[in-house]
Amino acid sequence: MEITKDKVVSITYELRRDAENGEVVETVTTVNPLTFIYGTGGMLPKFEENLDGLKAGDTFKFGLNSEDAYGPVVENAIVEVPLDVFKVDGEVDNNILQVGNMVPMMDNSGNRLNGKILSIGEDAVKMDFNHPMAGKDLFFTGTVTEIREATEEDLSHGHLHGSGGGCASGNCGDGGCSC
Repeated sequence: MEITKDKVVSITYELRRDAENGEVVETVTTVNPLTFIYGTGGMLPKFEENLDGLKAGDTFKFGLNSEDAYGPVVENAIVEVPLDVFKVDGEVDNNILQVGNMVPMMDNSGNRLNGKILSIGEDAVKMDFNHPMAGKDLFFTGTVTEIREATEEDLSHGHLHGSGGGCASGNCGDGGCSC
């Protein structure tokens, strides 16, 4: 069986930043492979294009430039958030409010976002809401471990419950499921 639309695909991979010999960003093993429904829009489009037609046991090696991955860094996604937003019962949680921490937030429309704390001022916190891999080229090396037909339940949800996330899925392990 080969990878085509609506097949459930499991892969293992190593993701490197910027080049084939760049820094290892993520390793996905057979213990918890990345499993997804091919062709349903849950993955980066160029990532899927590079897997098209492969069979279980096939290996792959390809790069995605930042435009085909998570796009450029958007300066408008770096914002000052009032310090009061981080208060619970009138107190700031200093365990959460530390430079470098990723903090789950919600915008005015109820959309969930993850922001990285860049700096903390007296009245505001500077946060970056760009994807952590924005502006980065990605290089994947891996193996297709399994391919199967998607069930009606898989297709009705458009994704698999309990499956791995990972950077190729566009969520970098945020674990969120909105169904």
